Amino acid sequence: MTARVPLFGVERSVTGKAWALSEAPDGLAAEIARVTGCHDAVARLLAARGLDASSAPGFLQPRLRDSFPDPSSFLGMDEAARVVWDAMQAGTRIAVFADYDVDGATSGAQLVRWLRHLGHDPLTYVPDRIEEGYGPSAGAFASLKAAGAGLVITVDCGAAAYTAIESASGMGLPVVVIDHHLMSGKPPPAAALVNPNQPGDTSGCGHMAAAGVTLVLLAALNREGRARNAFNGDEPDLVAMTDLAALGTICDVVPLTGPNRAIVTQGLKVMSGWHKAGLAALAEVAGLSGAATPYHAGFLIGPRINAGGRVGRAGLGLELMATEDRALAHQLAGELDRLNAERKAIEQDVLDAAMAQIESGEIAADSPVIIAAGEGWHPGVIGIAAGRIKERFNRPTIVIGTENGTGKGSGRSCTGVNLGEAIAAAREAGLLIAGGGHAMAAGLTVESGRIDALRAFLEERLAPEWEAAHEARTLRLDAVAHPAAVDFAFGDALKAAAPFGTGNPEPRFAFSSLRVAFVKEVGTGHLRFTLEDRGGAQLSGIAFRALGSPLGEALTASRDRLWHAAGKVKAEDNRFGRKAELHLEDLAAAD
Repeated sequence: MTARVPLFGVERSVTGKAWALSEAPDGLAAEIARVTGCHDAVARLLAARGLDASSAPGFLQPRLRDSFPDPSSFLGMDEAARVVWDAMQAGTRIAVFADYDVDGATSGAQLVRWLRHLGHDPLTYVPDRIEEGYGPSAGAFASLKAAGAGLVITVDCGAAAYTAIESASGMGLPVVVIDHHLMSGKPPPAAALVNPNQPGDTSGCGHMAAAGVTLVLLAALNREGRARNAFNGDEPDLVAMTDLAALGTICDVVPLTGPNRAIVTQGLKVMSGWHKAGLAALAEVAGLSGAATPYHAGFLIGPRINAGGRVGRAGLGLELMATEDRALAHQLAGELDRLNAERKAIEQDVLDAAMAQIESGEIAADSPVIIAAGEGWHPGVIGIAAGRIKERFNRPTIVIGTENGTGKGSGRSCTGVNLGEAIAAAREAGLLIAGGGHAMAAGLTVESGRIDALRAFLEERLAPEWEAAHEARTLRLDAVAHPAAVDFAFGDALKAAAPFGTGNPEPRFAFSSLRVAFVKEVGTGHLRFTLEDRGGAQLSGIAFRALGSPLGEALTASRDRLWHAAGKVKAEDNRFGRKAELHLEDLAAAD
């Protein structure tokens, strides 16, 4: 068992957090190092995170064959595979209806590619975020029916679309739902419903993104195809789809544990070849080369795919991820890159306005949830703004853009606070026109005049969870290190515990009693610095977007003070040589 113990007596750092250090049983790290042969720093990290000598090897070398779920363990999966194959063998035109985010685009692209491999030409439909909103509608189904669809498969949406799917049933259009969002109330009357978060599902895979669930669907379809002797030696290669599944998994910020960890590990290997035309084109416009990383997927590729759904044409991401036409991929990637730059500018305007509300005192400082709302705020960027504010204040945040008396909102939560359930409860209480999501993210539609009532409801609803969510207000530290120990070999060794993300965060280290020897603004609001201990050992690094923040003010204002520092060690190998630096996250007074 591991424990978290107070570190350096820090109960409130400059960012308002307590610091806690992981502790593991004596001798466990040495045993892990002996069994796995890993670096001592990695062994200490794994021990501190609750692994032992029996589980560490599988963690360090995750394999799909060891953790990929049995498709039949998902409620409705076998029926979904039968419905799809029956339609294919009857010559029925299939339509893929995907959500407009990365998880939806990569889920839809997997399914489109699988169908095309077998000679089928599916219709695709991605709803416009602003005009249509999230998920399927009766109008969308009617247009697909008119276009010749005889079966619709929804991915990353549909589990809550009771009315829309009922209308599809009424027009003789069967729907198969592939989703992962939290469900409440009566399930939709679908021909088959696959959702590891639906009541009665015992797969234990509720933490999977839709892209992962879709990959499991493809495994079920392959198995059903083999049973029908339908492949004639040309069965689709599912390993080749793992790059798309990994991209959706990373960008939907689900825990990188169990099958998710294996999918991302394998998928990044496949992605690193940049064989798919769409991924290669995005890598080119983003200036990427070499091996793909979670950072590339989550912060460079993902936002460009999302840009189409946020400020442009919603279907661009799916079209790009599904195509093998290199010229078309180049064109689409360029358009998404341009839209992403436009999205950044719009996002900054919304973020500035929301921050002005918060800093003006309009929102109570002790509220368990931040809700900022403004007329005309672009609905395509409110989710990103909510995430930025959540990171800044370490509190669940909802940002709402209103227009013509209606508000569209998007929220991001903190560990221990289930925002999706709270939004569902608000909908059941009659405070919302629509709403739903999962623990860490949710969306909603609300009448502008009911935003204050929604705020009061959520403050009361979330207060007990927020009070109990000590983890969200604690900076989790894996080890205390000495500045002299931070070199390329140390930072590079830590990569053995990758991929990092939700559920397996990057290692975070603390350093004791350092003074600021140098600090300088670089880029747009970043601070580059050098810290030094009493013996003269130095540690250089950068604090991103720190200028003007409590962290930045502490770093620049008090050269004579001693600080405890906390952050992540990053190894770099570039034209300037091999080095490691600290990406600073927090400071606490040491004197």
